[in-house]
Amino acid sequence: MIRFIVLLLSVIVLSACGQGQQPAAPPPPAVTVAPPVKRTVIDQDEYVGRFIAIDSVEVRARVSGYLEQVHFADGGIVKQGDPLFTIDKRPFQNSLAQARGNLAQVKANLAFAEADLARGQSLVRERTISEQVFDQRTQAKRSAEASVAANEALVRQAELDLEFTELRAPVTGRIGDRRVSPGNLVTGGNSGNTTLLATIVSMDPIRFEFTFDETSYLRYERLAKHGTDIASRGLGVPVELKLIDEQDFTHRGKMDFVDNVIDKSSGTIRGRAVFANPGSMFTPGMFARVRVPGSPPYEALLVPDAATATEQTRKFVLIVDAEDIVRQKFVTLGQTAEGLRVIKDGLADGDRVIVNGLMRARPGQKVTPQQEGAAPAPPGSPAKAN
Repeated sequence: MIRFIVLLLSVIVLSACGQGQQPAAPPPPAVTVAPPVKRTVIDQDEYVGRFIAIDSVEVRARVSGYLEQVHFADGGIVKQGDPLFTIDKRPFQNSLAQARGNLAQVKANLAFAEADLARGQSLVRERTISEQVFDQRTQAKRSAEASVAANEALVRQAELDLEFTELRAPVTGRIGDRRVSPGNLVTGGNSGNTTLLATIVSMDPIRFEFTFDETSYLRYERLAKHGTDIASRGLGVPVELKLIDEQDFTHRGKMDFVDNVIDKSSGTIRGRAVFANPGSMFTPGMFARVRVPGSPPYEALLVPDAATATEQTRKFVLIVDAEDIVRQKFVTLGQTAEGLRVIKDGLADGDRVIVNGLMRARPGQKVTPQQEGAAPAPPGSPAKAN
């Protein structure tokens, strides 16, 4: 009986001890923090546009005739001065020979008129001929001189017409396909119904044309007035471009024109840049994206884009204070630069920003921060925010 009572008391004591123990509190969650990166950046504006050729020429004949030869391959590159088409020369050779013959005839008439006038000068002094006859000889000489001048012009025109039977490339570039085959009649001249033979577009260099809105135009102009030339009429501003199948802006060019009027219907103004095109990759009519500097260089703080979050319409980041307590800071975001997000306002240089473990952190909560080193700034030019 005494043994049973002792056993019962032991059970009661052990049960009471078990009820008095509390579970241990979990440790603060671990998060990764890093200071913001301080870097010189330039904001970038992006626009969509298309390439246009600097020179675009429609090849048309200046004289009419039957097409005799074609000297190029369709779609090939031609150089300035290369022969393209040949029109049958024979009618123009005959016209030139006839014009030269007429010129020789009127020159002979002029020689006779000059000799006749020279004889008349002595005869009129001796009163052998009358003043009227002498005046007639003078008039004959002047008419012969005018006839010589007119026929010399006809010879030069005939020579031009013969030269125009050889059509040569006016510019260097890529030629399209021939529109007329040999043997067809080509209509030339200055009329509106001349025959189109081919088209040539220059390839290197090439222009890129795009439009930007009135607000951007005003911003560029104000920056230019303060000595910071962005995309104004100062020209020479460096720009970057990427094609529709490219990820990065790897092609370099420069601004060379801004229009003088804003389009009434769209409220935009036309800008133009020029790019080298040695491999003829850029083709007139091709679409691409251009990146234009939108601000002067400035110092900015950058954090990983994943470290930013949204609360309704406001953006914020989570930081860890000196007591390892999570604090929420509302910030103003800028553009991205090399994978980092520009923070224009709301963040201090020495803040410890949570870059990993955001789902485990809550404002006001104590955490265990683990430091991550700041990304080093790349060498060379300032980072470009896009």
